Amino acid sequence: MFLQNVGIAARQVLILYLIVAVGFLADKCKVFTEPTARRCTDLVFYIVTPAKILESFFNLAYSPETAKRLFIALGCGFVLHAVAALISAVAFRYKCPAERACIFKYASTYGNCGYMGLPLTEAVAGEEGVIYCSAVIITFQVFTFTHGVYLMNMGKPEAAKFDPKKLVLNPGVLAVAVGLPIYLLSPALPQVVTAPVSYIAALNTPLAMLIFGTFIANTDFKSIFREPRMLEVGLIKLFLLPAIMLAGMRLCGLTGTLLTAIIVTASAPSANNTVMFAAKFDRDAGLASQVVAIVSILSILTMPLMIAAAQSVG
Repeated sequence: MFLQNVGIAARQVLILYLIVAVGFLADKCKVFTEPTARRCTDLVFYIVTPAKILESFFNLAYSPETAKRLFIALGCGFVLHAVAALISAVAFRYKCPAERACIFKYASTYGNCGYMGLPLTEAVAGEEGVIYCSAVIITFQVFTFTHGVYLMNMGKPEAAKFDPKKLVLNPGVLAVAVGLPIYLLSPALPQVVTAPVSYIAALNTPLAMLIFGTFIANTDFKSIFREPRMLEVGLIKLFLLPAIMLAGMRLCGLTGTLLTAIIVTASAPSANNTVMFAAKFDRDAGLASQVVAIVSILSILTMPLMIAAAQSVG
């Protein structure tokens, strides 16, 4: 059963990475390059991903059990990020310069639960899984605009700043705030409302993967030999964190689609936000790009194993 699940998960990951390969080739052929892709990340972040979250709420029939599991997923998301923050704080506390440690800690804590986790969750767990993944995205937003900002300000003389409004006024949280009442009340929405949302949501997987392919096309993979801590980031993000979450959730009796969706998000590679935050806070964006790309390449091998483990025990 485990090997069968590995095969299923690997096939879904392969499908996504074939789209990544198209993005890689598009960059090399100068058809769709990284600078253009970076500008497109706002399109994905502010419009496409929220549309995907809304569509999931539109399509999923209400049931008390699913609603209950949605709030459990929210709690799992908080636990996931709290555990990740604690592990990364310990792992990169010593013998690591502050200007590099902040990159490694951020990359170890925050996963690509939107661009990578959401499409893969949909592939292996369906619309119900997307709902649970959306709950984790909320906790991602809460942590990244508090703990994430703190990390990127480490070692700076000024105090860490964050805008409390960003905890609420961000695309992921707003999409859930709109979609959750619709899911709970189950009104009959006209096609003139649902169809545009579905069309935009359909861009989520291909556009996110194409963008990611351009990032990989511009990565210096020799850097992994100059900075072995990148492998440490991969070990934490791709193995240790999902293994802890899998063990903890099974001890709590969580199974099925909820377990699979949480493990997909827990095993996702480092978030693209690592690069965007590094640039915003005047950190080493080049190092951030290398870490994200290398951990993402490693995830091709690790995500099928973690997903298969979740499906086999759940």
